[in-house]
Amino acid sequence: MIDIINSISGLLWGHILVYLLIAAGLFFTIKLKFIQFLQFPHMIKVMFNSRQCDKDGISSFQAFCTSLAARVGTGNMAGVAVALYLGGAGAIFWMWLIALIGMATSFAESTLAQAYKTRDEHGNFRGGPAYYMQYGLGKRWMGVVFSLCLILAFGLVFNAVQSNSIAAAFKVAFDIPNYVVGLVLVAGSGIIIFGGLKTISRFAEMVVPFMALAYLFVALYVCAMNASELPTVFMRIINSAFGIEQAGAGAIGYGVMQAMIQGIKRGLFSNEAGMGSAANAAATATPNPPHPASQGYVQMLGVFIDTVVICSATAALILLSDQLVADSGVTGIALTQAALEEHVGSWGAVFVAIAILFFAFTSIVANYSYAETNLLFLEHNHEHGMLIFRLIVLAMVMFGSVSELGLIWTLADISMGLMAIVNVIALFMLSGVVIWLANDYTAQRKAGKLPTFDPTQHQQLDKTIPKGIWHKR
Repeated sequence: MIDIINSISGLLWGHILVYLLIAAGLFFTIKLKFIQFLQFPHMIKVMFNSRQCDKDGISSFQAFCTSLAARVGTGNMAGVAVALYLGGAGAIFWMWLIALIGMATSFAESTLAQAYKTRDEHGNFRGGPAYYMQYGLGKRWMGVVFSLCLILAFGLVFNAVQSNSIAAAFKVAFDIPNYVVGLVLVAGSGIIIFGGLKTISRFAEMVVPFMALAYLFVALYVCAMNASELPTVFMRIINSAFGIEQAGAGAIGYGVMQAMIQGIKRGLFSNEAGMGSAANAAATATPNPPHPASQGYVQMLGVFIDTVVICSATAALILLSDQLVADSGVTGIALTQAALEEHVGSWGAVFVAIAILFFAFTSIVANYSYAETNLLFLEHNHEHGMLIFRLIVLAMVMFGSVSELGLIWTLADISMGLMAIVNVIALFMLSGVVIWLANDYTAQRKAGKLPTFDPTQHQQLDKTIPKGIWHKR
């Protein structure tokens, strides 16, 4: 069974997704006129002005923190270590690349999610790829396929990955049995999950900025202590990414492909660009300015912070140490702990354990919110059904804390790969709408106006978006 699972993962990532994700990123980068680079200052401005909301939704900043809570987690600390161990230093270059071009893909999916959002029976905004597949493309079956993949990935498998890393880190740092950590995580997750969408968003808004800044502060401290070695580390990443290190051994092709696959896999797991997951958080916001594209700008910044900033911090910690040893068996969160312990002493392992607790715990609750949105899309919103689903999610948290690392990561790769394939196909099919929304937003800005979405200006949008959301504006 494990061989079959590994074969499916290898097929998806070795022959389909690497090329599909790069193609999507390049396509939207070009069609949106290099928006992630040329509009970077505006991206930051929109994010800092995004704390306003109305009674119908949460603020763009809260949606940003919710999506960042899902993004920033195991992938940033354990995933980077796995990529380095399996793909070498060059994997980091491909993580950077998929993030930078993936920012444009993230803009596309988040903008569409805002445009095609709807409202649930409690008055909360809901949306995401499943919704723009149903309303924008008229293909509910496609939305159903995506929802099932997301529920499997985020509701079940990814939460097992997060709890697995927390349990492993606490085992190394404090020698606490995995099952004890699992029980504590189940209790804490249950309290927030049963509190509902707005409880999750408020929790993310409080915790995410703090945990990210604390981790970055320690990483910058380590980089400052080893400043003279940073140019060497950077060149090692570049040389490994293009096979220069392997050329003498005659393994250049294999080395580059491994670096590319591991970097893109772990990069996508971390920043989720093109996967369609963060779009579920983007749809819940009341954006400021009141235009779908403004949430696209905010979510682009999330991809940048996740991968180019936080993943790079972990990579620096590991590559500036002597802990990355081929075939040593030390990988995942244990490798990150060993690297920081080498730099700062015994408290390094403890700090990583506490950091991954915050990172991964917020990911668990944010992942659940994505799964809940897609469960509602499938119309399984009755009280008893939701209770059963929440209990299954908590069971997977417990399962992950006591399970073997390799199998969990492979299942995560397959489930997120299936999600990405369905979502990227939909993005290509709706690319004309994305481009029109981006151009409409930019034109209003250039005219000195506050960008405001008027769906009647676009015939397809006017006919297909859910009524009573944007038309009233």
